[in-house]
Amino acid sequence: MTARPLAIVTGGWRRVGAAIARALAADGWDLALHAHHARTFDDTLASELEAAGAAITRVSCDLADPARAEALPAEVAQAAGRPATLLVNNASLFREDTFATLTVAALEVHMAVNFTAPLMLVKGLVAQLGDLEGAPDAAIVQVLDQRVTNPVPDQISYTLSKQALHASVRTLARALAPRVRVNAVAPGPVLPTPDYADAHWQGLAGVLPLRRLPTTEDIADSVVHLARAKAITGQTLFVDGGASLEAYPRDFLYMTP
Repeated sequence: MTARPLAIVTGGWRRVGAAIARALAADGWDLALHAHHARTFDDTLASELEAAGAAITRVSCDLADPARAEALPAEVAQAAGRPATLLVNNASLFREDTFATLTVAALEVHMAVNFTAPLMLVKGLVAQLGDLEGAPDAAIVQVLDQRVTNPVPDQISYTLSKQALHASVRTLARALAPRVRVNAVAPGPVLPTPDYADAHWQGLAGVLPLRRLPTTEDIADSVVHLARAKAITGQTLFVDGGASLEAYPRDFLYMTP
């Protein structure tokens, strides 16, 4: 019996990360799901994924610490008994700021979690694979944000960090070919934060070219596709209802649908 391949999903216990975990489990992957704190581990989700046939490895670390991020794939390999061949960098930090309120501390922590950590995780994964010429095929999927191509002035530290990660996709794809493919998914408005009134959130579909909000399943299906697409590397797939085709003046939270 062929062993199921192993995927690491950062921020894999909730929201979009949980949807990605479900889709990968259904597609035949075992999973190493990361959380910032162990208290985020969800036994109900783990049982659901195990019922779908996935073996679950639980890992936690603060991704603001680049050394811990780089060490995570080795910890997963030791716990699971083999290295992962898929890394989904889904976890991110999202805080409010503007250029007027921008601080060095805010910029540094967003860059640490949203840019440096994904790169260090990739480095750690590649180290576990060994010699790239003889390693099994592997894939990286970076989870971005549709605003990387049409930025708004809100949440500027977050936006800049996601733009930096977006800029790295093609460079990493070139550096790690032919054995490791590097792609990205850029979601649009998928799940509301507590700041949104329900009517406001539902009304946002009307400002998107496709007149529908993307779902967590849309994002997860795109991740699975890129994980399996052997001829695709260096690409960013926008799963955003067409939002990236528009130039919005503000973040969706501050727009009147």
